[in-house]
Amino acid sequence: MRVLLAASEAYPLIKTGGLGDVVGALPAALRAVGVDARLVLPAYPAALAALPTTRLIARSALYGTPLALLQAELPIDGGRPLPVYLIQATAFERSGNPYQDVTGQDWPDNPARFALFCRAAAALALGHLAPDWRADVVHAHDWQAGLLPALLSLEPKRPRTVFTVHNLAYQGLVAGADADALGLPVDWWSPDALEFYGQLALIKGGLAFADRITTVSPRYAQEIQTAEFGCGLDGLLRYRAGVLSGILNGIDTELWNPAADPALVAPYDAQSLAAKAQNKAALQAELGLAAERDALLLGLVGRLVEQKGIDLLLGVLNRLPAATQVAVLGSGEADYVAALQAAARANPRRIAFRSGYDEALAHRIQAGADAFLVPSRFEPCGLTQLYALRYGTVPIVRAVGGLADTVVDASPANLAAGRATGIVFKQASAAALAAAIRRALGLYRAGTSWREMQAAGMAEDHSWTTAAQAYNALYQDLVRTPD
Repeated sequence: MRVLLAASEAYPLIKTGGLGDVVGALPAALRAVGVDARLVLPAYPAALAALPTTRLIARSALYGTPLALLQAELPIDGGRPLPVYLIQATAFERSGNPYQDVTGQDWPDNPARFALFCRAAAALALGHLAPDWRADVVHAHDWQAGLLPALLSLEPKRPRTVFTVHNLAYQGLVAGADADALGLPVDWWSPDALEFYGQLALIKGGLAFADRITTVSPRYAQEIQTAEFGCGLDGLLRYRAGVLSGILNGIDTELWNPAADPALVAPYDAQSLAAKAQNKAALQAELGLAAERDALLLGLVGRLVEQKGIDLLLGVLNRLPAATQVAVLGSGEADYVAALQAAARANPRRIAFRSGYDEALAHRIQAGADAFLVPSRFEPCGLTQLYALRYGTVPIVRAVGGLADTVVDASPANLAAGRATGIVFKQASAAALAAAIRRALGLYRAGTSWREMQAAGMAEDHSWTTAAQAYNALYQDLVRTPD
């Protein structure tokens, strides 16, 4: 089974968020279950720098744009290296991240950049650029690769296609002359194809044309068929419900392993949880928090955007119980950054905020915090709560998407049965989050119940193996099923 995974980012080559984590881990997990999985990315400067050896496979031009196909190999612990293809073109030779310049502004030509990427990835999948390899299945991820299933639908002999929605709120909208400049078929200006309220939505290339659609958790697959979570696309998704399913993301259990994490001052596992206190003390010292062993230290790592419920956190910071502390790491909307900076300045011994992203600090917050906040308004899957479970850091989450699929609430019945792994609240309000934190504080002080939740969470298997097997079964079913 030859599978080409196409995305705009993949760790460790380039990463801005959870998409990079997922696409970085899934190909290796697929290869471990016998799939000839390969990855194609734009040749960003950061990706080229992370791959010291690349070789030129082909040169071509699409719609008059010169490009080159490079190939490299990414080492995989305990397995064969992952073949990586890089689409090299002037459009990707920029500083900043894949989508924004160094000031945080979106590149205005993003739709054209990723349309070029999709055209090149389609040529690769069809064997036109690398004639010694042709895909049986193309697996495209999020709107940046959304045109890929649509483009392949035009080919009489084509690979089967899978499109994974990581976040439906990001749709790749293109208006007016910019849309016309993409050179797409005229009949795609239709609600049945890419048209979306007078614009083109590149994500619809996957939603309308892919053979199968997946999301990154079972609950999110159901939620996006509703008006509340469907972002205007719920009608199309209900129409295609027969090919829509949810496969829960995994995590890289080697990278996120408290027993062998080089970022920690004291590695630990479920049998040596006492060492977690050393990481807490070190984190408090690093961030300038009061050295209070008995304080409930709450961590949050993520994008500072409305989706993540940052407004809910801001609504409780000034009324947290006295025996709590908060450590936040993230970047995002300027108003949220400013508000968190102000809160940390006003109460530096109880509230710490670090702007930006620091991979090692993210690991130290997971290990040093007692509980981990994920108060999202919606959450397709979420990875930070899975990292928290692995690190014995009790998640406090809202009952949406993958958060509801992965965290078992500490109800009396679940506690008695030994199933509880976290605190789950329902309403998207500061009051509900505050109540969840108070409930967590009570359990933390109780001791035994808290340790039982830690042990239950750490015992769960959230590796990529289960997800890889599910995707492999989906691919196998696709190639056996005629068009």
